[in-house]
Amino acid sequence: MDLTTHQARFHQRWPDLRDPHVRALAWLLYAPDLLAPEAACWDGRVATLGQLSPEVAGWLHDLQYDPAMNAALHAHLAQQPSGRLGRYAEKLLGFYLRQQDCLVAANLQVRNQGATRETLGEFDFLVRSPEAESDAGVVHWEFATKFYLLQARQLAATAQADAFVGPNLADSLGRKMRKIMDQQLKLSEHPAAQAVLPAPVVAARALVKGWLFYPLDAALSLPPAMGIAAEHCRGFWCDAAALPGVDDGTTGYAVLPRLSWLAPARLPAGQCMSLAQLLVRLEEMFTADDSPVMVAQCRLKESSEPHWLEVMRGFVVPPQWQARAAATVQHAIVPV
Repeated sequence: MDLTTHQARFHQRWPDLRDPHVRALAWLLYAPDLLAPEAACWDGRVATLGQLSPEVAGWLHDLQYDPAMNAALHAHLAQQPSGRLGRYAEKLLGFYLRQQDCLVAANLQVRNQGATRETLGEFDFLVRSPEAESDAGVVHWEFATKFYLLQARQLAATAQADAFVGPNLADSLGRKMRKIMDQQLKLSEHPAAQAVLPAPVVAARALVKGWLFYPLDAALSLPPAMGIAAEHCRGFWCDAAALPGVDDGTTGYAVLPRLSWLAPARLPAGQCMSLAQLLVRLEEMFTADDSPVMVAQCRLKESSEPHWLEVMRGFVVPPQWQARAAATVQHAIVPV
């Protein structure tokens, strides 16, 4: 097994995890950070889960195989279900933090105290931390799971994270981080926050997980000034005509729905299609919607229960998407 990819390392470490929610949680806990906490551009305001205790791996195994624990996870996720990937990831991480007895509050809303009572913001997580114990305080984590595609032409002109754009072009890594740093991490400073905070916030940091996608076959290195973690999870993006692969019977393809974007895919036999079938499916999808589609290339794992394991993943983009993305990035770049 080629262990140079995140997918291969994940499959080797978690061969027995089959429940998709447990796999997604394992990915959230053990996947490399998207941002480098030590990078100067983040000014010490990026969080990391760091090295977890050995007991966590055993807890994940029990979460898969202990019926009561597994049922508790599913019941937690069934409360106010959402099709938003960010909210799904928040609920998974919140379940873990609560089980580890370090969660003080989750999704704590701050509202204007006036007649309108509009929502001013929300604390994703307030957690107990050794750095906060001496002050009887808590740490605010703003949590995000993000998926961005690199516009390489703009990377040559700027070292800014605006060169990474969301698949729907409504967001960029740079814009997201400016919002987190300049607004969301300052929520505890608002007078209205004092009415809901259970303890003083002694630190506020961004905890960011996700995948970054690069133009297919592009040999690119990111400037350290961008603050991207060197070992982040990565994939490719291309148009349908350039999609890599062969129809050899042991290579299959799957379209990944949004709530399956976190962990590398593990699919039952029969749930993958050939490259030719995928191309037909993509043409149908692009006719109905001009959004990029997340695709996993998988390899058939022969066993007593054959299944498909993700080898690599990427966004297949519709016609004209690249031109629109390049224009979006050019407009979004912030002067330095």
